[in-house]
Amino acid sequence: MDIESWKAQLRKGSAELAVLAVLAGGEKYGIEILDRISGVEGLGISEGSIYPLLNRLQREGRIEARWVENPEGGVPRKYYRLTANGEAAREAMVETWTAFRASLDRIVETRS
Repeated sequence: MDIESWKAQLRKGSAELAVLAVLAGGEKYGIEILDRISGVEGLGISEGSIYPLLNRLQREGRIEARWVENPEGGVPRKYYRLTANGEAAREAMVETWTAFRASLDRIVETRS
């Protein structure tokens, strides 16, 4: 298996949890979410992939969005926040991730 392909699958699989985790800290607009996630080594989420993910999460009822006008006359921004469904999904995903990570760590760190 090509390591770059494997890394891409890891990023794809973790993107939803990363977005929900960022929004757990409060309402944010798209570029704020992207900046927070893209600043984490290895996640590498692009502008071209964040908005389709945000749209899907909104369709699924995990996040809500609202437009906010710029008081200085600039472009309006779309702000996203978690719904109760999104918070429940985030909590379940964190629990699953924590157990998965601990199990994989035990396997990877064992040299027998």
